Amino acid sequence: MNPLKIAIAGASGRMGRMLIEAVQEADDTVLAGALDIPGPSIGIDASAFTGQPSGVTIESDLAKGLANANFLIDFTRPEGTLKHLEYCAAHGIKLIIGTTGFDEAGKAAIAAAAKKTAIMFAPNMSVGVNVTMKLLEMAAKNFAEGYDIEIIEAHHRHKVDAPSGTALQMGEVVAKALGRDLKEVGVFAREGVTGPRDPSSIGFATIRGGDIIGDHTVLFAGLGERIEITHKSSSRVHYAHGSLRAARFLADKPAGLYDMQDVLGLK
Repeated sequence: MNPLKIAIAGASGRMGRMLIEAVQEADDTVLAGALDIPGPSIGIDASAFTGQPSGVTIESDLAKGLANANFLIDFTRPEGTLKHLEYCAAHGIKLIIGTTGFDEAGKAAIAAAAKKTAIMFAPNMSVGVNVTMKLLEMAAKNFAEGYDIEIIEAHHRHKVDAPSGTALQMGEVVAKALGRDLKEVGVFAREGVTGPRDPSSIGFATIRGGDIIGDHTVLFAGLGERIEITHKSSSRVHYAHGSLRAARFLADKPAGLYDMQDVLGLK
């Protein structure tokens, strides 16, 4: 079997480097390209930081950076991902998107591009997080009455969007299981005299600080008991491994929009 030819976006960032290491360590993948915004990293060997040069230089030009790639893994920013998306759709490059913070127009653009190429789009590539999503669906159906639902998430000081994409996905999973629309019942801020809590609401609390990789807790608070379902990340490595699992999944898939629930067979 020929190795999967994978390019990495945001190659000089923390997640980009983790992905490059994962691609190089796997037996069935090869680093075929590296992208980043114009800056001092352009022209440098993408894996020089590991002490084992790959022969792949970091490029800001999409045509150069993706010339030899069949897959692109992208954990950058919405504006960058949407540019990559357009190019990948036009050239049949399969795309694994872990970027968060898209607005409705961005999500629509991803769905449209999926008609031309295979795309795996998920706010969290962790196998553990996605199994947690399934547990939340099961729990919500059993805590439909008499339990207040709050979602608490914590991330490092550099994260630019809030709540996290994972927290929002958790909220959407819970709301769907309860037959509610998160856009109508989500509460994202509380201040001053807010009045009694609406029992149908799903609240969100966001913490930003230090180097927290990512902690998520969904709290079902009833009378006399609390049930907490929590996932905590101590390293980004599981995001990278989940991304490679997604690439393997897409290898024989036609154009379409997939998520990690598809990859893990949880639907």
